[in-house]
Amino acid sequence: MKPKGMLALVLHAHLPYVRHPEYPNSIEEHWLFEAMTETYIPLLQMFGRLDRDGVPGKITMSLTPTLGSMLQDELLMNRYDQYLDRMIELAQKELERTRWQAEIFPLAQMYYALYKDTKHAFANEYHRNLVKAFGLYQAKGKVEIIASCATHGFLPLMDQPQAIDAQIGVGVEWYRRQFRQDPVGFWLPECGYALGVDKALQKHGVRYVITDTHGVLHSIPKPRYSVYAPIYSPTGVGFFGRDMESSKQVWSATEGYPGDFEYRDFYRDIGYDCEFDYVKPYLPGGVRGNTGIKYHRITGKDMEKQPYSPHAAREKAAQHGGNFMFNREKQIEFLCNHMDREPIIVAPYDAELLGHWWFEGPQWLEFLIRKLAYDQQIITLGTPGEYLDQYPQNQVAQPSMSTWGNNGYNEVWLDDCNDWIYQHLSLIAAEMVQLGTIETTNQLMQRALAQAVREVLLAQSSDWAFIIKAGTMVDYATYRTKVHVARFWQLHDQIRKEAIDEKQLAEIERQDNIFPDLDYRVYRQGITLEAIAQIS
Repeated sequence: MKPKGMLALVLHAHLPYVRHPEYPNSIEEHWLFEAMTETYIPLLQMFGRLDRDGVPGKITMSLTPTLGSMLQDELLMNRYDQYLDRMIELAQKELERTRWQAEIFPLAQMYYALYKDTKHAFANEYHRNLVKAFGLYQAKGKVEIIASCATHGFLPLMDQPQAIDAQIGVGVEWYRRQFRQDPVGFWLPECGYALGVDKALQKHGVRYVITDTHGVLHSIPKPRYSVYAPIYSPTGVGFFGRDMESSKQVWSATEGYPGDFEYRDFYRDIGYDCEFDYVKPYLPGGVRGNTGIKYHRITGKDMEKQPYSPHAAREKAAQHGGNFMFNREKQIEFLCNHMDREPIIVAPYDAELLGHWWFEGPQWLEFLIRKLAYDQQIITLGTPGEYLDQYPQNQVAQPSMSTWGNNGYNEVWLDDCNDWIYQHLSLIAAEMVQLGTIETTNQLMQRALAQAVREVLLAQSSDWAFIIKAGTMVDYATYRTKVHVARFWQLHDQIRKEAIDEKQLAEIERQDNIFPDLDYRVYRQGITLEAIAQIS
């Protein structure tokens, strides 16, 4: 039986660039360590099992340059090794502490095995380089890795076309260096699109991007197939819109799978339950927080939390995998009655949702992939790139300005609490355009100019505005914005005076060492405002 449609599962793997050589145990670096343990390594292990079993099907996954650079940073990977050693030590203590607690002791054993297995896989299977490991599974056809912006810059609010071009161009070049090939697709940070962005995408060879639903649905003219087939922008870049139904089943706080009462509770952690002196050596910064060891399930609203049952949770993940597949089958069968081609359902999620926030997420994904391969004949599990190969002719339309997030039009990243950021980003980008025209053979000057570009790129990260709006680590996000802006102006003044403080520059390079081969002239290669105006 010939499949009637395609499902494209898209995982967006991203973390902001957080690297603090000046602090031995940074709280923020633990964002990376937790995601490696709970999301990225479990995903690699899943790809390994699917590959060994010959399970067909391919998913799409972005790997942003900030995340990828951290995953290859020697300092951070050494610290991750130390983190795993501490967690193994804590898990050993938990074996002793819980040995007479019949419902908890098996969970302590589970965590001890988890950290031991993770340490072994990190060192011996992936050789401390997860980027290379993901690349190997791309070569084996298990995943289509797509590129993204240099530092996850929020493109709709950039008023300098050179800034847009540099974010995209540096991101694409990083991808090429890592995977020795051109990217087929590109993840727009926060699914953010604004008029003219596709000109820079087309310039750098990008075939397709993914937007939120209304980015395609509100295009001009209206899309013939809604979001169930791509459109081409006037520049020839393919735009795929997010399917709302499949997103709701996973993302919804009230109806989504991760809220099921059998699943592990994210917020109940021994970092809060145990005596402070007992857990303090294992807490980043020595302050109360999550360790990653959690013994309770969600249980229910306003109910005393019950012990977690891995078996019951795994059974529920299998049920939810089957339910998701069933719903997509019915969805595709319905769409086939209204389309003269196979529909594609694009289901994008933050990768960190699977494993970190939703502990059973990788299990759900593996069950789903296996069920799609063997338990149905309606759906092909494929990628947007494969769909374009199958259907190269598509409607031409102008995509709508759009983002994902609350209300879908910049609201999360442009709010009363974070709008102060953009006047600074606009000023440093405009000044970097001027610095980019400098011609020099002086190596010290070239280093300073390249570092100035790094500071602009790091300041532009969409994560800082998001964190401020979310109200989580506001002081840190504010600090990161201000420190990169300040470092840019320090370098700017020294460059203009042709008086580079080499010692100070070396220290900044040591701390903000992303893109070591960056050429400052990326800021003189931007598209012109006239080119953008021609598209409107």
